Amino acid sequence: MKVVPIFTDEVAQAGGWHGQSLAQAFARRGWQALMVSLDSCYVSIVNQSVQVHIPGLTQAAPMAFVRGVAAGSTQQIITRMNLLHTLQRQGMTIYNHARAIETTVDKGLTSQLLAEQGVATPTTWVCEHRHIAHALMQQALDNGKTLVIKPLFGSQGKGVRLIEQRAQFALPQDMFVDGVYYLQEKIDCGAYQHDYRVFVVRGEPIAVMKRQGDSWLHNVARGARCTACDELDVADIGVLAAKAIGIDYAGVDVMRDRDGKLWVIEVNSIPAWRGLQTVTSVEIADVLVNDLLLQADTARTLV
Repeated sequence: MKVVPIFTDEVAQAGGWHGQSLAQAFARRGWQALMVSLDSCYVSIVNQSVQVHIPGLTQAAPMAFVRGVAAGSTQQIITRMNLLHTLQRQGMTIYNHARAIETTVDKGLTSQLLAEQGVATPTTWVCEHRHIAHALMQQALDNGKTLVIKPLFGSQGKGVRLIEQRAQFALPQDMFVDGVYYLQEKIDCGAYQHDYRVFVVRGEPIAVMKRQGDSWLHNVARGARCTACDELDVADIGVLAAKAIGIDYAGVDVMRDRDGKLWVIEVNSIPAWRGLQTVTSVEIADVLVNDLLLQADTARTLV
């Protein structure tokens, strides 16, 4: 059987729920999934020949699915991303491609690209020095704004907190900030006390859900409740956001303000879809696998 690597940070859990969903979708199409962590791969350069060694892979694979990149030091993350870039240069179809992952993992860069492409995103500041961050916070508070501070690299709402008064930011730097302050004005949602997740594949909104948490955060990983959503303007802005980033597939987080205007908060290049799958009849893993297989076939045809 043909083998396709799934790069995951859950090898010990056999790829987790998402990895197993993908493995089953690949199997239905005659492919065997190989769960492998990027940190277990290595590069050799022998006689001017560059080779990426993937444990368990005995023959070249035309494609790979990136389901997770484990946390690590700056050097480790750069090394892992360079592995993906090398595989791409050598003709392997990487899904999502390395540049898309690098872009979206950096919330600051994502915000810049959204703004540059005319996709509404909250007022944002990114800086390194505490005194600059404090001045920006105080200015926003003086203007009656509430801020959200987030880790530049992070997900599932970890390390996200509100800044509503000066005492809240006279705090020692914590592990989530890690030397960079990413600040956004909090969207005043009025009666719309929820957010949306738009799952976009190849420019199409495959599924959309509304997420309602018990606090101002609405992450499924933190217990938010999911319901199906058919609001066309939400799907449309999700598609625009994915296009602005230039990404194969994405989970786009959207909020509606008290006046009804939509704002894109984040674009995720390795999005979870377990919660979304409970409110849609579309088999999301099948859609993703079909798109990857089509891409890989097209790439081989062009060679």
